[in-house]
Order: sequence, then structure tokens, then C-alpha cells
Amino acid sequence: MALITLAADKGAPGVTTAALALASVWPNPVLLAECDPSGGDLMFRFPAPDGHRLDPRRGLLSLAVAGRRDYQQQQIWQHAQKIHGGLDVLVGVTNAEQGAGLGSLWGPLGKMLSAMPEADAIADCGRIGPDGPAYDLLAAADAVVLVTRPDVAEVIRLRDRAAAMAIAMERRGKRGFAIDVLVIADPQQLKDAEAEVAHAVAQAGVPLRRTVGLARDQKGAVLLSGAWGAWGGKLDRTLLMRTAREVAGSLCSVSPGGTAQDDSSRPLTHQVRAG
Repeated sequence: MALITLAADKGAPGVTTAALALASVWPNPVLLAECDPSGGDLMFRFPAPDGHRLDPRRGLLSLAVAGRRDYQQQQIWQHAQKIHGGLDVLVGVTNAEQGAGLGSLWGPLGKMLSAMPEADAIADCGRIGPDGPAYDLLAAADAVVLVTRPDVAEVIRLRDRAAAMAIAMERRGKRGFAIDVLVIADPQQLKDAEAEVAHAVAQAGVPLRRTVGLARDQKGAVLLSGAWGAWGGKLDRTLLMRTAREVAGSLCSVSPGGTAQDDSSRPLTHQVRAG
């Protein structure tokens, strides 16, 4: 099906929160993959459905070990786990030292995630720097979504990173590369922020496919990031999740055969249920 990657140029503008929110309301079956070489925290924040900790022996590292000679499509699900609420996740590394040894994994991982027949994949790639092995995963994506806040410094960095990405993708034989931009802004200014960021990016000649907006909603983010996956009706009604549905519907349309159906009336999906 489709691989959607989320990344940012610098700092932490909300990539992980955005990836988790989108995965929780994604219209299709989905796998959330932690692909941040600097380390992720799903292992520590969310339990398994039985309330116990996730298995630290299963995830990106065990996949890398199992595929040292040859990666097979079915290996993805052998190393994935479910968190409380039902979301399928591929847990990433926990620190940058572990991530530094996975350079040869990113290309094969991208191909496997993009070719899963039973589910889409949303990859949280964290902070993306200069061209390197992690770009091999981005080259396999159906959509590369750069996350930003609508302030001048972040938008300028985003423009520069997107231009460098286009060159890196061309080196990998990916023609017609264009980014998607996800703007995280106060709900009252969200549409204006989308338009301003889109204009600034387009003025710089950066290849841009679409700009979408996610509400900056501290209450929703806290509920979503609850250490024990306390998801339910309150989270469902937050501005974060309401805007996440709109973004998910838009991005889902980049999938081969994907649809951008109106999801606004659906409760949180198969991944998020009242506890």
C-alpha cells in the first residue's frame, strides 16, 4: 500500500505527536514505524494490550538482526507489536548510539514498508539532517511530509531542507519529487498559517505538493501521549484529533488506489478505543 514519512529539519516541532495522531485516525489499516535514528519513546510511553510493557526484544533492532543477509516482506509483522488501543507499531531504537549502526537498514526498510499489501505505513523519521542513509527510506515513500511551526526561522529551514531533499532524491532516481508540508499552529490561525507557509515555500521554488494543518492543542497532545494509552471519548473530541482526521484524509489520497473520504464523523478508529 502506501508509505507516508514525517520528518522535521530541526528541533521537535511535533513530528511524533503528528505521526501518532494520524495513525490513530488513518482511514486504512496502518502500521506506525519509529524510524528516528536518534531514538524513539513508544517503548516507554505505551503498554501492550494486556497492560504490561512492550517487548524490548521486538522492533527495529531485532528486524535489523533478522535481516542481516536478506530482508523478507513478512519480517515486518514478525517484529511489530500492538499498543493499548490496538495500534500496530514497529518500535524504534531508544538512543542515537543504536541508530548509528542501522545505516544499511533504511533502504530495505523503506521498500518493505511501501510494499506491504495489507496496510499503509506511517514512519516517524524525527529530525532529518544532511543527505545520508536515512534518505534511502524517504526515497521509497509515497509522501514525504515535513512538519513545521509557522514562524520565519522554521519555514526558512524547511525550505532549505526541502531543496536539499529534492537533490538527494534525484540522485536516487526519484523524479518529480515534491514535499507535503504539515503546519502545526494555533487553531484560530491554522488556515492562515497554512496559506502563509505554502506561499513562502512556493516563492522559493521548492517542489510542494500540498500544505495541511494540524491544530496546536496541548490538551489533545497530553491525552494522546498518556503513558498508559488512556485514549477515549475526550481525546476524540479534541481539536488535535479533529484536524488529524482532515490531514489523514488528504494524505491517504497519495496512496495508490487511496481515497480522501470524509472521515469527520468517525470515532477514533481501530487503533483508539475508550478504555
